[in-house]
Amino acid sequence: MHMNIIDRVIGWVSPQRGYTRLAWRDALRHYDAGDDSRLNANWRAINTSAEHTDRYSRDTVRARARDLERNSDMLNGAMGAFVRNVVGGGFTLQAETGDTDLNQQIEKLWAQWCKKRNCDVTGTQSFSQMLRMAVRRKKVDGGMLFVKRYTGGGLLPFKLQAMEVDELDGSTIVAHEKGNRVCGGIEYTPYNKPVGYWFRQYSIDGITAPEPVYIDAKDVIFYFSKRRPSQLREMSDMTQTLTRIRDANEFMVAEDTKQRVQASVALAVKKVNPTGIGRTNGNSDKTYSRQMFTPGMVTELNAGDEIQLINPQGQATDAATYVKLLQRLVASGQGLSYEAVARDMSGSTYSSTRQNLIEDGMTYADEVELLAEVIDEIYESFLISAVLADKVHIPDFWNQKDVYFAHKWVKPPKPWIDPAKEAAAVLTALKSGQKTFKQIAAENGADWRDQVDDIAEVLEYAKEVHGLDLSSMIFGQQGGEPGPVAGGGDEDGKVDDEAWDDSPNGKNSGKGK
Repeated sequence: MHMNIIDRVIGWVSPQRGYTRLAWRDALRHYDAGDDSRLNANWRAINTSAEHTDRYSRDTVRARARDLERNSDMLNGAMGAFVRNVVGGGFTLQAETGDTDLNQQIEKLWAQWCKKRNCDVTGTQSFSQMLRMAVRRKKVDGGMLFVKRYTGGGLLPFKLQAMEVDELDGSTIVAHEKGNRVCGGIEYTPYNKPVGYWFRQYSIDGITAPEPVYIDAKDVIFYFSKRRPSQLREMSDMTQTLTRIRDANEFMVAEDTKQRVQASVALAVKKVNPTGIGRTNGNSDKTYSRQMFTPGMVTELNAGDEIQLINPQGQATDAATYVKLLQRLVASGQGLSYEAVARDMSGSTYSSTRQNLIEDGMTYADEVELLAEVIDEIYESFLISAVLADKVHIPDFWNQKDVYFAHKWVKPPKPWIDPAKEAAAVLTALKSGQKTFKQIAAENGADWRDQVDDIAEVLEYAKEVHGLDLSSMIFGQQGGEPGPVAGGGDEDGKVDDEAWDDSPNGKNSGKGK
């Protein structure tokens, strides 16, 4: 605490009152972030609902994000990281109805339905392609809508129509039932639960304005992130980083122009006699307007003319450092590492890359969880349609829908950074019981039953057709018991510490013995 002159005067008369006054004044200070002193004089903010805050900026932010999507490599770097890691090669269905034959029948039907001619009402995108577009649109626009359509043709009557958030008709003010209200093209109950959506689709010719269409909420899936309880609609996921990306673009344009000027070399002719005044050699009509400065050039000047070289001098600023800083801020603002967005691994080690992958994976996991809820609802509608169309015969389906809806999604595994280390870690987890073979197969994007069947098929074929016993090759030793793995451990399953040395001068440099 700091005493001013008044505190000291009061303290001289009454020390107790002086220190009491000082304590009360400091207590009223509260938070520096809430202080209205000179340093915060231009910081004005108000509290209001999320929808009120977003409504007046939503369209502008979305338009600017789309502009950078078209013109910024930095924004596409961040967005591409999400598309590659959230959707990647797509999601593989593993039905878990309890009936193996039924599971295979449903999985086969789902794989056929995911083709563009069956799942997309426009017939132009496969299901995985629609999911990638949805993640892209969520990062830029803030969200996307899937509308369930039931039409003829295709494998099943059930199909999907992708709709942009722009097509929500914000001008509609009609409410179907008393107490409901329409905000931003969505009709809500008094508890802010969506009950219907008003769409005004883009016209093909771009001129006509079709009438708005009402679709019940049960037939619409709105894919967006809700960050506040009072939030009703989407907001671009790139909002927090758009200004940084814009700054980087503007800086690079200015830096590029500067470098072009500094790299330019020109010649100027200094005339002793100004143009129009007679020359000493009598040749007054010679000019340099069409002369070019070319390698090995030999030319003749007018009498008295001199050549002066124009060579702009200047040292380029360290643009790379500044752009790298901006890219780090953009990446961190999206919850990602710099390497994931910039694709620059020049300063990474195995340990730092592994840690970044773990942290980035947590960011992607949040998005995968949200997207999985969308896919789950689509899958349930698919299965209902398949039963109604008699493509799948389940007599007691309507009495036990939750049982037959049971499933999980498997994504293709990511390539290993260091296969020896990853394989050793998997073997250790398997031997110690931390993971089961079923879990490991799922992490590798495979069904454990299919993997066991494949192994058995290979062993049987090698033995019966060629008389070869491959069990020792597959399992490490005779009899099918797991044996030692390079870099993974000894016969007792103990991991060799030297095999995990990650230092640059390590004994094995991360490799097994």
